[in-house]
Amino acid sequence: MKRSLDRIDERLLDLLKLNAREATASLARKLNLSRSAVQDRISRLERDGVIAGYTIRLGEDAPEDRLQAIVRFTVDPKHTAEIIRKISSSAEAKSCYSVSGAFDLIVIVGAGTAVRLNQVLQEFGEIEGVERTTSSIVLDAAFENR
Repeated sequence: MKRSLDRIDERLLDLLKLNAREATASLARKLNLSRSAVQDRISRLERDGVIAGYTIRLGEDAPEDRLQAIVRFTVDPKHTAEIIRKISSSAEAKSCYSVSGAFDLIVIVGAGTAVRLNQVLQEFGEIEGVERTTSSIVLDAAFENR
């Protein structure tokens, strides 16, 4: 049986979101817990599926995905599952969100060049059931990983 998250779990998750590689001893000091208590909590959060994995954020000097775009989709609802499947097969599609409002899907796309980004956007627009896309190029990230 999975138990709900308490305040300490939520704070631990916040700290791990900021730096998933932070040492357990450092996390323990910040949470005023023992190192083993923090490790036990992390293990439980992983086992319960709250923590599904760990990742990295690439810096400015990383060669891949230097150009990002937010792509908003209006789609025919009958084709949504197939559209999402095709989008997910693109290496440039980093995340996809089903949303309410004027658009049906929002996809974050990363590409190494403007030419490749344009190709990806054209490919997305040609997927059966995609009625319209609207794209915005990301100029700067005010903050990430919250």
